[in-house]
Amino acid sequence: MLKDLSSSLVFKYFEEISRIPRGSGNERDISDYLVRFAKKHNLDVIQDEALNIIIKKGATKGYENAPVVILQGHMDMVCEKNNGTEHNFEKDPIKLRVEGDFIKATGTTLGADNGIAVAYCLSILASNDVEHPPIEVLITTEEETGMGGASSVKEEDLSGKILINIDSEEEGELLSSCAGGIRNKVSIKVELEDKKQGFIPYKLTVKGLKGGHSGMDIDKGRGNSNKLIGRILNDINSQMELYIAEINGGSKMNAIPREAEAVIFIEEGNQSGLHSVMKKWQDTLKNEFRTSDPGIIVALEEVDIKPEKVFSKELTDKVIAILMLIPQGIQTMSMDIKGLVQSSTNLGVVTTEENEITFESAIRSSVKSLKDSIVREIESICKVLGVTMSLESDYPAWEYRENSYIREVFKNVYKDMYGSEPKVTAIHAGLECGILKDILGDIDMISFGPNMYDVHTPEEKLSISSTERTYKYFLEVLKQIK
Repeated sequence: MLKDLSSSLVFKYFEEISRIPRGSGNERDISDYLVRFAKKHNLDVIQDEALNIIIKKGATKGYENAPVVILQGHMDMVCEKNNGTEHNFEKDPIKLRVEGDFIKATGTTLGADNGIAVAYCLSILASNDVEHPPIEVLITTEEETGMGGASSVKEEDLSGKILINIDSEEEGELLSSCAGGIRNKVSIKVELEDKKQGFIPYKLTVKGLKGGHSGMDIDKGRGNSNKLIGRILNDINSQMELYIAEINGGSKMNAIPREAEAVIFIEEGNQSGLHSVMKKWQDTLKNEFRTSDPGIIVALEEVDIKPEKVFSKELTDKVIAILMLIPQGIQTMSMDIKGLVQSSTNLGVVTTEENEITFESAIRSSVKSLKDSIVREIESICKVLGVTMSLESDYPAWEYRENSYIREVFKNVYKDMYGSEPKVTAIHAGLECGILKDILGDIDMISFGPNMYDVHTPEEKLSISSTERTYKYFLEVLKQIK
């Protein structure tokens, strides 16, 4: 599919890894592939217990005394697909297609985040005509679900004191710091009762939203289906007797949820009132999100299979209260960097299980005390409602380094190649740099990458021309590190 693209080796490897299922937690095959690649090219390789891969390649002639450089990315991808798309992320390859300047997938996420880092690194490792210092390629696992792979890296396995992270999504932008984060889960014990006589079931759905990356896209004003279905349920509950039988929304904590649905019961005599509420909310949300999510749909349909059990009235009210009260979106903006989100939270997943209902949020901040404050806010809500909260995957922010050799190399090469200054900035998303800095100590870092859009959604696309330019830029940077 991609063999005719000019940076053929990069796209060759991108296509190869796209054939290997590599959702977070399912990285054994891609990790083993990287081991085989290293052995095929007679390179030293380490595969650790977390399935992280480290491949080492010596310096080319003239670079023997250059500093060791770590090239870093992650092998896993976010697995999202459109409703109606037949795709099993556990075994099916990503179906690539080329449209103009873009590589896209068919109905699913593309995995350019962060497959392009893997493709860049493999292309460099496989090439015999690229000038470079000694390099250590570090490809980690489970980045998208809490950076478990990076947390398992051992200091003794790496010697480099310069690290180039290839997990950014805008050409000409150099990232020098990023937010830290934590995963928050609110849980409620399921309490069921028999459905009342005269009550009929409906399925309420909110869909058609764009979604997006819960860090990179949180400032775009896009709708969160879990929060929106909470608003609708709250309105219905205020006008008529309502029972919820099931509620689910979103599939990844770090993706803004695009769809949510609830099975509800209302008294038969309230049918016309329910339809009026639905019409009101379709018009209201169409107006509110006319710019960010013009395709939003509020749908209502009768349920064919009628559940015999429903949530108790107390549980129904608690579920609605949590959906209404859990914070969502931007919480604070940076006073130091104009336009940078400082703190945010995303209610990414709501799930009804046999014994509990869970509400999972991804919390981010470049300031630890503000991250902690959001956690305490949710904890206070839980105490009032008498529900439980747990935390996992706490990772630190990557703080700005005032004096950075590698940043200056990137800036100077960019200016020489393009005649302008690159943008040095921070990102409101979690990169592995913060965790790796804690493990590796005083290490000089930078993050960069080509243009890609709508990551973590089925609309994800990678610019071909930007991928080629950025790769040439990358090679020139390596050439200048002596």
